Amino acid sequence: MNIEAVSGELLTLFVMAFALGMDAFSVGLGMGMIKLKVKQIIYIGITIGLFHVMMPLIGMGIGRFLSDKFGSIATFVGGLLLLLLGIQMILSSFKKDDNPLITPVGFGLVLFSLSVSLDSFSVGLSLGIYGARTLVTVIMFGIVSMMLTWTGLLIGKRVQQWMGSYSEALGGTILLAFGMKLLLPI
Repeated sequence: MNIEAVSGELLTLFVMAFALGMDAFSVGLGMGMIKLKVKQIIYIGITIGLFHVMMPLIGMGIGRFLSDKFGSIATFVGGLLLLLLGIQMILSSFKKDDNPLITPVGFGLVLFSLSVSLDSFSVGLSLGIYGARTLVTVIMFGIVSMMLTWTGLLIGKRVQQWMGSYSEALGGTILLAFGMKLLLPI
C-alpha cells in the first residue's frame, strides 16, 4: 500500500472518529454543567475514550450478521439513555438537593459512556464488513472521543461557573435535545 492510500485512509478514519466523538463533546458539554472536579473530568474522558475503543471493536468482531438489527437498536438505547439523563438533570436543577440521581461516577459513568458510544458500535459493525484496520481504527476513535469529551466537559464547567444554578437545566436540555435527535432522526 502506498503512502497516499495510507494517509487517505487515516484521514478518513480521523474524520469518522471526529464525527463519532462530536456526540461525546455535545454530551460532555451538557454534563460539564454539573459541578465536576478536574479529576472527575479526567476519568470521564478516559472512560468515554475506552468505550469508544471497546464498542467499535466489539462491533467489528461481530461484523455483518447483526449490523442491520443492532444498528437501530443501539441508536434507540443511546437516545433513550440521553433523554433520561437530560430529564433527570432538568428536574434536579429545580430541587434544592445538590446530588443528582445519575452522576458521572461509578454506574452513572458507565451509563453515560455507553450512551455516547453506542453509535460507534454500529460504525464498528460497518467497518468490520469492509475490513478496516482494527487497531488503528479503535485507537483513533478512542483518542479523538477522549479529547472531545474533555473539551466539552471543560467548556461546560466554565459555562456552569458563569450561569450558576441555571447551568444544570441548560445541560439537561442539551442532553435531552441530543437524545431526541437520536430517537427522531430528521
